[in-house]
Amino acid sequence: MSDSLHDPWLRGIAFNPAAPSDVLVRLVDEAAGEAGLLMCAGRDLPDAVIDAALHHPARGIRRALARNGYVDPARLAPLAADPSGIVRGALAGGPRPHPRSVRPLPDDILVTLMTARDGGEDGMLTEHEIVQELGCSRQIPLSFHRSLAGHERPGLRVIATYRWQSLTPAQREALLDDPDPAVREAAQKSSWELDPEAVEAKLPSIGSHGKPHVLGTCALSPGLVEQCFADGTVHPLTWNRHTPADAVTRLARHAEPKVREMVAARPDPGPDLVAELREDPDEGVRMRARLHPFPRTWAEYWAIHAVVGHGPDCVCPITEPATQPAPDWFAACAVSEEPVLRRVAASWPGLPAELVATLAQDDDEEVRIRLACHHPLAPPHLLVDVFVTRPVHRPHLLSLPAFPRTGLTHLVGHPDPDVRALAAADPALPEPPVADPDDAVRRAAVANPNLTPETLETLLDDPRTAEGAAANPSLPLPRMHALLDHCLNGATGPE
Repeated sequence: MSDSLHDPWLRGIAFNPAAPSDVLVRLVDEAAGEAGLLMCAGRDLPDAVIDAALHHPARGIRRALARNGYVDPARLAPLAADPSGIVRGALAGGPRPHPRSVRPLPDDILVTLMTARDGGEDGMLTEHEIVQELGCSRQIPLSFHRSLAGHERPGLRVIATYRWQSLTPAQREALLDDPDPAVREAAQKSSWELDPEAVEAKLPSIGSHGKPHVLGTCALSPGLVEQCFADGTVHPLTWNRHTPADAVTRLARHAEPKVREMVAARPDPGPDLVAELREDPDEGVRMRARLHPFPRTWAEYWAIHAVVGHGPDCVCPITEPATQPAPDWFAACAVSEEPVLRRVAASWPGLPAELVATLAQDDDEEVRIRLACHHPLAPPHLLVDVFVTRPVHRPHLLSLPAFPRTGLTHLVGHPDPDVRALAAADPALPEPPVADPDDAVRRAAVANPNLTPETLETLLDDPRTAEGAAANPSLPLPRMHALLDHCLNGATGPE
């Protein structure tokens, strides 16, 4: 056996779908080097392997597990209180690279991370930096945010005040009158967002980076509105629900088409103003004005806004909206004559099966792409079609449980190597292309379970095919252990 093949053998076994716990546990060791770290971070793992990694003395192993996006997040709970702040920070930050759709962390993990009194014994991070990492990770579900205002821990009620406008009036009132002085102080500091005069007074102290956010979300005084018109900073006013009605009318007649277009999308202009915008000389304005009959809601506004103008190659994060339109509204969008509204419907994962079947055959390509990327009932053939035609969506599509792994043999001769690699892994393929000139195709073909153990023996000794052969589920269990014996016995771990 060649020592130069150690790394590809280890990497292959680490991702072999048939490798049992006793094989994978042997890779949860520093002697396995990069292969063990990649395995802990990059695949689903049996319970025994998770336990071994959770209690491993090497921080790197625990940190890799903290980044795992395949393991049930509840199994990672011990890492929230890990002695190392680096490990906690990795758990708070979530999988890398960031997937489009992130699974939320359980409430108990969130509470542990948010209420820690220190950043870990290694002193590399503070508890506040870990919480900041968590806040940007998209791992906090809205249900948890909404529960914070009434949480028994004062520190979490303080955090609730940071999202002041998402609270109900009753919750805001309760926080302002909270028995804990720190909570009352935090609530008072946040309450300025809904006080027009306080917003006007505070704006000069806010940097240019934060100014659009304030103008686009906070209550506005007449003086501040006039100032925005005077200095040309009216764009944020077009999506601010607190913008006064007279200002909305002025914005609807603004010289800049983009401003008029954003006003036409709002749910609050009156019928006369909407009729005027439907006759606007700009097509973008007319399109936004005719998208939906009145009345509309802000939830519907944001659902449309998340789709308009993004294009077929949009890879924006798939997140839980703060407010959700009614199911009937999405159903109406699905049968609309406006492609934009059908794209909105295709982006909602709760759309009924019969409407999914209709949209899967829609004439608009972006409707079909959004359905493939967002809906769990999108038909397999559509997932494959989007994979083939839109490379930018491939990483996300491959992460979907419904993505087909069989019925792909007709793609084995495709000019795109990514597509050939998909076909090369199909177990129904009679002769996997193990000699393909592309590394990814060759690796997928060599990992095809159609190959016999005898064929794998030859492929294991070839540097071009060794990793794929070690990852093949047809590789006998004794052979896996023999390869590990050769690679790990007497080996030393990386520095």
